[in-house]
Order: sequence, then structure tokens, then C-alpha cells
Amino acid sequence: MNNTPRMGIPDRLAERMSMAEQYEYLRSRLSRRGVLRGGAVAAGALAATGVLTDTARAATPAVPRTAPKIDGALVAPTGRHLAFGADPRTEMTVSWQVPVAVAKPFLRVGTHPWNLSHRIPAEIRALHTPAGVGASPDVTQYFLHARLSRLQPGTTYYYGVGHDGFDPAAPHLAGTLGTFTTAPSGRRPFTFTAFGDQGVSYHALGNDSLILAQNPAFHLHAGDICYADSSGQGKPTDTFDTRLWDQFLAQTETVAKQVPWMVSYGNHDMEAWYSPNGYGGEEARFQLPGNGPDPENLPGVYSFVYGGTAVISLDANDVSWEIPANLGLSKGAQTAWLDKQLKAFRARRDIDFIVVFFHHCAFSTTNQHASEGGVRDAWVPLFEKYQVDLVVNGHNHVYERTDAIAKNAVGKALPIGGSARTDTDGVVYVTAGGAGKSLYSFPVTDSYEGNEKPLDEVRTYAWDKSGNKVPETVQWSRVRFTGYSFIRVDVDPGGHGHAPSLAVRALAENGTEIDRFTLTRGR
Repeated sequence: MNNTPRMGIPDRLAERMSMAEQYEYLRSRLSRRGVLRGGAVAAGALAATGVLTDTARAATPAVPRTAPKIDGALVAPTGRHLAFGADPRTEMTVSWQVPVAVAKPFLRVGTHPWNLSHRIPAEIRALHTPAGVGASPDVTQYFLHARLSRLQPGTTYYYGVGHDGFDPAAPHLAGTLGTFTTAPSGRRPFTFTAFGDQGVSYHALGNDSLILAQNPAFHLHAGDICYADSSGQGKPTDTFDTRLWDQFLAQTETVAKQVPWMVSYGNHDMEAWYSPNGYGGEEARFQLPGNGPDPENLPGVYSFVYGGTAVISLDANDVSWEIPANLGLSKGAQTAWLDKQLKAFRARRDIDFIVVFFHHCAFSTTNQHASEGGVRDAWVPLFEKYQVDLVVNGHNHVYERTDAIAKNAVGKALPIGGSARTDTDGVVYVTAGGAGKSLYSFPVTDSYEGNEKPLDEVRTYAWDKSGNKVPETVQWSRVRFTGYSFIRVDVDPGGHGHAPSLAVRALAENGTEIDRFTLTRGR
């Protein structure tokens, strides 16, 4: 056994310690160097709420005492990204990053670019990573957030972010303005996009550009966002470079500054150095709706309703048998919340569809991760009970789509170009993990639009409670594509004699369609 300390924890100790215990050990060893400078999110930070009339105090960032004072005019905000609040009709959060500490950051917003609001203070979250934690040197990153409420439904707003010395309302900075549009007050046709496992790469940037061309109302990112933690085991001994987040947010800004970028958390998003659950760094960078069962412990668990479609984000690390760093994190609270939330959404007459997204795949056949037995055990029965219409996953770096599944078998075959009734035929699962990281492989040949090679069955495996691969032979793998891609979903609320529908298309990074199918349900 190798007893050489890695990241400050000897292997002989790390093997017997939980993720939380490893975190506490590491934190105590590095505390004299200020591993968190008082925490991943600066203590006492207050969010800026209210679009035009509410006010709030900005937080004092936890910065190194040696940080030089910089002329704000020399510092431009970067990495802008949007996120809905709990009610997308009236709430939006604008987030961004600055490379150094700035004074009095703020947001301006209005319905015309020449008529922006007074300054709305922003919250500063300073994230300090000391030298010796991963590959990066001693570095402090500054993330800023301004939460808006009381917005008007179905309205396009212009906004600008700034600080002392950098005012986006100044004529010479008009080019820094962004826009966003709130959700409509009722059912309307709209489009959203989704993928998982992006990282920083040429292919990731290409997918972003193609997504922007779809003009989506929002985008779903099904976990493994940046890959600053390249190991993905949720341990303090993982390889890590926090500077990759700067590259990722700059890469994604082209889309995310105008399209709400709604994320769930995957195994590579458990950055164990910042908090026992691994999400301290994520909480510094993202402001999500916060309406899940335990926003502090499970910040990536939330829901929102856009038009007649309900969307639920889950944290599959909580139920993963393959990568158990956070297994049992919520002690069953997430699954109980999911049951309650699905029941409530399905009972609402103003909701047609329920879309659930999270990282680990319930049904996939790749050689690398295949299917997560923990997800099947905890959540698939609820998806079937409440007739979830579409489940979107990442984790496997490919595109794969199932038939309509009921009780772990084919409820109805769903060929390319076909349709299924989700209230009678079963649940359709899409693995959209080809967002930008290196691709995985299937044990059988690809089969996609223009290259259909259907198979009656595929020999694959699923993970069990002991972390073992259990072989299985399945019939539900309908479409397989080894390439970079994402999905586009066109939502039609129905009416005038036709049922509501989800028209789903999978597009390769060059824009070629590789799959299409339609999901409908009765009123």
C-alpha cells in the first residue's frame, strides 16, 4: 500500500474516510493557509433582490490582504450567465465574474437599452483556492450575482453589469449590454435545448454556437459542467485546477448571457476541497432557484415551470452506486421531495409535460458507465408512476435514446421519426452527453438517422449497490451516435383539435439531424 500523502491525506487514511471526513481532515491541515478564506461563499453575503425598487447591501469579499487596489475602469466583467428564479415569469439571476476585486458591483436593467435602471447592488462571492490544492497556484476568484424579482412575464429586458469605474450605461460601453426574456404567463410554443458533459474544448464551443442559433428559451446542462475536477470521484485527492472555470465561463458567455443556463451537478462537479458535499465552489459560481428540499446541502435540486412544461433538476450523486462519494447525502429527502413534486405537477391542469434532467444515466449501454442502478432503484418507479414525459441525462459521452420504457422493458418501440404517448406507453430516456468532452464507445454499432442499423438486443451492464457491473441484455436501445451533439425540444401546447406535443431532435455539432421523435399525451 502506498502511504505517501497525496493532497495532505495518506492513502491508508483516505481509504477508510468518508468524503466529509476527508474534507474535514484536509481543511484542518490547510486552515493556516486560509483554504476557504472563511468559506467558499463570503460570510454575511446578501443577495440583491427586486428588479427596480428593492435594494440590498453588497457583501464584503473574503480577499487576501495583499490584494492590490485596481482602477475599476481597467476591469471588464466576463463570464455572464443567467438562471431563472423559482418563477421564470418574474425572476431572473444575472451572474458574472471579474478577474480581481472590484468596488460596489452592480446591475442595471430596463426594457430599453437607453433606459436602464438605477444601480442594483450585486452580491460578491469570493472563492479562494490555496496553492497545494490541485494544479493551480494560490488564486482567488470573484463571482457576482444580482437577483431580480417582480419582472413582467413574456418581456425582453436589457441589462448591463458593472462596478465603480465601469458603468455599462456609459455610451462607450453600450456594446457590453445583454438581454434576457422572461417566461410567458400561459401556454405558448417554445424551444429549449439540452446536453451534458461539456468542459472546455473546440467541440464544446461549436455546440454552444449551434445552440445559440436555435434561439432556445432556456438550456439544460445535465451535469459535469467544467471538469476542473478531472478525476470525478468526489475526493480531496482528485486532480483539480480551478482556473478551468475561468475558461469555461468565458467560453459559455456567448450563449449563457442571453439564454438561462440551468445546470444540474454531476460527479465531476463534486469539488471536495470547498465543502463536505463538494458543492461549495458551485454555490460560489451559480445561483439556482433554491426551491428544492435542502438548498444548502443539495443546491442542484430544484424545479421551475415554463409555459405548460414543468422541469425538475435532480442530484444523482445522492443515489449513485457507481460513484458513492455523496451516496445517501440527503438521507432520502431528495426522493421524497421528488415524489411530492411529481404528484403536484401531474395534478395541475395548466401543466402538460414534465421533463426531468440529471447526470447519471438510468438507461444507457456504453462501455464506460452504462446504467446507474441507484437511479433505477430510487427514481424510475416514480417517473413511471407520474408519467414523466422525458428524462435527459449526461455522464456517458455519446448520444443514446431509448424506446418508451415501462418496468425496465420496452413499453412501445419508438423508431426514428416515430411518436409515443407518454401517458400510456412509458418514459423516454435520452443520454445527451456529447457536449464537448472526449467521446465514449458502445459495445455495438452506431444506429442513427441516415445510418440506421437496428439491433434486437444489446449486451450491456448496470451498476449494483456494491459498485459491481451486473451484465444484462436489453432491447430498449433505439438510437446510438458516437459524436458531439445536443438535443432541441420544440414544445407545442396543443389546441384546435390537436394534442400537446414535444418534438425532440438530436443535432450533431455540424447541424446534421441524427434523431427525431415526438411525444404526446392526452389532456
